[in-house]
Amino acid sequence: MTTLPIVVYPPDEQGGRRVRLNGEILGLAYTLRDIAEFLRRAGLDDPDPAWVEATALIDWRGGGPDVWKA
Repeated sequence: MTTLPIVVYPPDEQGGRRVRLNGEILGLAYTLRDIAEFLRRAGLDDPDPAWVEATALIDWRGGGPDVWKA
């Protein structure tokens, strides 16, 4: 299995999902907007929540972009 550079982990008890880019944890996201902001700060060109939801570059673990509760 190939590891993608962007990994979003399963939600924790509060619904937050860890976001990792190239092995570095960017933060704990509670919405698609949070993920987009973490990626923007990491240098991606203007990602938005729609892009985050649709891109194949994210390895969603423990549920896709619509899963936020454990």
